[in-house]
Amino acid sequence: MESNYNKLSRKAEEFINDREIQETMAYAREHKSDRALIFSLLERARDCKGLSHREAAVLLECDIPEANAALRDLAMEIKQKLYGNRIVMFAPLYLSNYCVNGCTYCPYHRQNGHIRRKKLTQDEIRREVTALQDMGHKRLAIESGEDPVNNPIEYILESIDTIYRIRHKNGAIRRVNVNIAATTVENYRKLKAAGIGTYILFQETYHKASYERLHPTGPKHDYAYHTEAMDRAMEGGIDDVGIGVLFGLEMYRYDFIGLLMHAEHLEACQGVGPHTISVPRVCPADDIDRADFTNAVPDAVFEKIVALIRIAVPYTGMIISTRESRASRERVLRLGISQISGGSRTSVGGYVEEETAAENSAQFDVSDRRSLDEVVDWLIGLGYVPSFCTACYREGRTGDRFMTLCKSGQISNCCHPNALMTLKEYLVDYASAETKAAGEALIARELLHIPNPVVRQKAAAYIAQIEGGERDFRF
Repeated sequence: MESNYNKLSRKAEEFINDREIQETMAYAREHKSDRALIFSLLERARDCKGLSHREAAVLLECDIPEANAALRDLAMEIKQKLYGNRIVMFAPLYLSNYCVNGCTYCPYHRQNGHIRRKKLTQDEIRREVTALQDMGHKRLAIESGEDPVNNPIEYILESIDTIYRIRHKNGAIRRVNVNIAATTVENYRKLKAAGIGTYILFQETYHKASYERLHPTGPKHDYAYHTEAMDRAMEGGIDDVGIGVLFGLEMYRYDFIGLLMHAEHLEACQGVGPHTISVPRVCPADDIDRADFTNAVPDAVFEKIVALIRIAVPYTGMIISTRESRASRERVLRLGISQISGGSRTSVGGYVEEETAAENSAQFDVSDRRSLDEVVDWLIGLGYVPSFCTACYREGRTGDRFMTLCKSGQISNCCHPNALMTLKEYLVDYASAETKAAGEALIARELLHIPNPVVRQKAAAYIAQIEGGERDFRF
């Protein structure tokens, strides 16, 4: 299974090599019924060391029913082993929908003359963040269109500083992740100095010709500059980066392989792979219709993609947004997802005042419109531990330090008690009576599953202190 691409190269068209992807797809079609190969791959993946893009492509193409059932079981096994039953909670915060790009799938595209353009002032950001704190959120992902006049890096940096300074009752945002356009090493250094968590940038599609067609105008048209952004971010000192594609823009097989090649490149070239991988699918929005895109990914295929990413890149966090319905999110939680949003608004200023359809400034339609409390209660009912933990970032367990802990399976020794303590904070400060009762019972059960008796005893003591009014304990 030798590959002919150069994953150590810093050039986009070499580490995302079209010929290699085409040959990989052909190889996968040729071996999709090779029982010996397929079951040997599943057995080898059980050690949580991952699979290559070519090996994963064979499993994606596999048409053997019992092998596909075993694949799902293995994904659940790996997820439980590395991440347990914790689900990290976050919310997006849209700062501005001003954008100079012409992306054909996004309503922020500059030709859209009827979307309401809006940019939050720092006072408006304070009100939005206060509303998010009142829900119980501790982790945000800030989003902004690309516009050097309206949304310069100075605006982003000022906004991050504003967010971190806001204190409201027991509320505080402890981690700000950033999803903004590809930029320079110098600007990435500034983001690092501002204390961001993860830098997130979706590739949208790895197919170069399709990428350029989908981004006909604006700085985002430059495929190489965009695709090489994570290398510049890591050169700028950001060691946690998040990648993803927008499934449905291009044929899913191509983008699945490209996504894994990008992860392989980052690990080989930077010494650490992606901290997170997101799996959004194209959905309707203002001036955008799913019917405009003919590569829609069916639910069954989407679930297999999630399972295979978990198997192929076992150490990575996996994110699902409110683009997906409650039913879809529930199915993929078991297969590999470790982070979800709750109570999300995708419009600028939407947490303080939800917009009507006539004044829409949202980036996409939200399928799962439940409140954060409803999502937390739902997760607890499914046996998951909703986690508001940001301890690794704040304790310096990022980049290769986090990956070393995760790959060794040791991350659970601190993550599980931290999840329980942050859930306790949420229950005391924000939860409805029904959610609190269910959550308290869950915490009591889960404390018994902490294997180290010293950690278990400390966690129980900290949880009692949280009930008494203290906050922000962490291992």
